[in-house]
Amino acid sequence: MKTKLYLYAVLLTIGISGCNLNDHLSDASGTFEVDEVIVSSEVSGKIISLDLEEGMVLKKNSVVGFIDPVPLELQKAQVEATIHSLHQKTMDVRPQVQMLRDQIAILKTQLANAIQERSRTERLIKADAATTKQLDDWNIQVDVLRKQITVNEQQIKVQETTTGTQNSTVLSEDKPLRKSVAQIDDQLKRTHITNPVNGTVLTKYAMAGEVTSPGKALYKIGDLSMITLRAYITGKQIGQVRLNQRVKVLIDSTSSTYRNYTGIITWISDKAEFTPKTIQTKDERANLVYAMKIHVKNDGYLKIGMYGEVKFK
Repeated sequence: MKTKLYLYAVLLTIGISGCNLNDHLSDASGTFEVDEVIVSSEVSGKIISLDLEEGMVLKKNSVVGFIDPVPLELQKAQVEATIHSLHQKTMDVRPQVQMLRDQIAILKTQLANAIQERSRTERLIKADAATTKQLDDWNIQVDVLRKQITVNEQQIKVQETTTGTQNSTVLSEDKPLRKSVAQIDDQLKRTHITNPVNGTVLTKYAMAGEVTSPGKALYKIGDLSMITLRAYITGKQIGQVRLNQRVKVLIDSTSSTYRNYTGIITWISDKAEFTPKTIQTKDERANLVYAMKIHVKNDGYLKIGMYGEVKFK
């Protein structure tokens, strides 16, 4: 009450009449801030170009610079050469198998002839025109030829199985190496420095010619077209506000006038905190206050860190 009486006295002293004191008293106050995004390097290398300056407005997904891709390109070429060499390490079993099959065909022909001669010898023995020893010799030859055919057929299976296993072991490295190529391709794409959001460059941390590494900050950007006023209210006032409520936001224009804006309350904290030292609430005796965020469309006059006041009605 004493504060209001004192302000009335001051206004009357300087000759202001017909002025409502409540027009100069805000319900809450705070400072303007913006959601900032720090854009960092995703790969290591020398920065070839970084075409941006502080205050420059950038569009989302625009390419603003490049990091030297040559080391990654050489790494990719090395992995691709290793993949190519894998196929040279594999064995082609087909010539050996074909040779064994040709031998089998010859043995089968010899077997057929031996069986035929054995049958002829059996007829001659019945006619007392041949001896049993001749028949025994043909039986032995038939058995030998059959065993040779069996051995060759087993060799084919062994060759196919062994070579297939060896080739599978060699070619098992192909898939991991191709994954490495895909990974390098992804890193090559990241050598393009792509701006992630629409906004204004707030701070530039790196220059062309510098060597960067993953996670190293390149620049900071924020969308200044819609700026946020973080204001504080007391526990008594929290019942006067709600989400999506329209409020009046005031900033100093001159020593005696304000610039007015319309804001929308987008967030109200559900937990109380101690009053920041830089904030003056309507009830200066309040120790605990609630934070809230008010989105205000920026016409270019609103700046980060600027002090603002809020009127609920």
